[in-house]
Amino acid sequence: MKRTFLLIWAVAAALTITVTNCTPDNNDPKKEERPENLKPVTIDIDILNDWVFEARPVFPLHIKNPNKVKFNDVLKVKYFTDKNKTLIPALSEEIDLEIPAKGLDMEVTTQQDLDPGFYKVAIYIGSVCRTFTFGINPTKIVSAPDKQSDFNKFWNDAKAQLDGINMDAQLTEITTRSSATRKIYLVELKSIPDGLEGEPVTVRGYYAQPQDGEKHPVLMHFYGYDDQNPTSKADCPYGGNSNYAEFYFSIRGQMLNNRKAEKREPDGKGDFVNTYGDWFAFNFGQRDAYYYRGAFIDCVQAIRFMAAQPTSDMNNLFAEGSSQGGALSYAAAALSDYPFTAIAPCVAFLGDFPDYFQIVGWPANTAKANQGSMTDDEMYAFLSYFDTKNLVTRFSPNTAVIACIGLQDGTCPPHTNIAPYNNLPGTDKEIYYYPEMGHQIPSDWPQKYGNFFKARMK
Repeated sequence: MKRTFLLIWAVAAALTITVTNCTPDNNDPKKEERPENLKPVTIDIDILNDWVFEARPVFPLHIKNPNKVKFNDVLKVKYFTDKNKTLIPALSEEIDLEIPAKGLDMEVTTQQDLDPGFYKVAIYIGSVCRTFTFGINPTKIVSAPDKQSDFNKFWNDAKAQLDGINMDAQLTEITTRSSATRKIYLVELKSIPDGLEGEPVTVRGYYAQPQDGEKHPVLMHFYGYDDQNPTSKADCPYGGNSNYAEFYFSIRGQMLNNRKAEKREPDGKGDFVNTYGDWFAFNFGQRDAYYYRGAFIDCVQAIRFMAAQPTSDMNNLFAEGSSQGGALSYAAAALSDYPFTAIAPCVAFLGDFPDYFQIVGWPANTAKANQGSMTDDEMYAFLSYFDTKNLVTRFSPNTAVIACIGLQDGTCPPHTNIAPYNNLPGTDKEIYYYPEMGHQIPSDWPQKYGNFFKARMK
């Protein structure tokens, strides 16, 4: 994939001249050669290897000069770490250029190999620059698990708490979306309270049930981080994939659990209201009452619901989700009673907090605002229970994973995405890098993970 970037070469000319008896500008044959009249230069930057390299980056530049004259300028190239955007002086350089009228092709690279990691490069011409992230051997980046000694006990105890909760599944058919081949239901389930004691929490989802009487592979859909004051309507499946029994699941306080009646398909229910505020901040620092303890166990309950349905083939269990949904896919596969065949986390959230907080502002600023008397070490120890790089250590080695990363993602940066992927115990895994993509879902992603799942169907 190739994309053209526009870099502008500007020369400041703040000189006022008063002349008499001179040739008018429109008759001046050298008018177009004056610095103030030069047209902008453009630079095409080829994308090689999706901007992911083994040792040294290579950026082919095609400098286009729309003017009739050559000119001189300086090309500046600066490299930075992805953490704290620290300049790497040893790699940075300045190159004097003579750009002919026909333009100039050249390559930018480093004079030495780089360690595995993600880096930023800034390419300047004049006062305008183009900055972007690239990767060096990302699957060799070490983001070692930092789970606490009681990590597995913590999650086993949370699941044991769920064992004592009556699921009390309530199904309401969504007639506006049901068809002869698939019925759609609003499902309401009870899950663990927000802590070790208290009333169970109600969580919801849309269940797409095939009507052919056969068992079908199960596909769990998990959502990204919701808006605290949503204006959008809650997604309700229509059509979908008839090969699967599907559950579009909303964790506590989000999506379906955060929509007024008019923002849902007609279901005869009242408003569903978020009582958590900012979910990442809810009970921050209280390990047994933190939001994501409950949210991750909600996913376990949703899987248990699907296991109880007559149309579910739990030998073929799949999950997909993006951003927070990617983190929930990891958490579900780590904590489920049933082994997953494959999952597809895209631009996943909640990975490698100690590095995450050095790279981008959110959710680090929320964590710091709610840190209270905790030291940084204590805060990271608390967060380690909810870190995807630790959760994947609970995976079955037979669970396949297909993941994707946006190299320009400023919300869930590539370093945090690669951390759980590199810690997976299995070898059946694929990762895709989208060089120009930020925090979004690529248009070809459903087809990619769909083919990946199909190839692993039992």
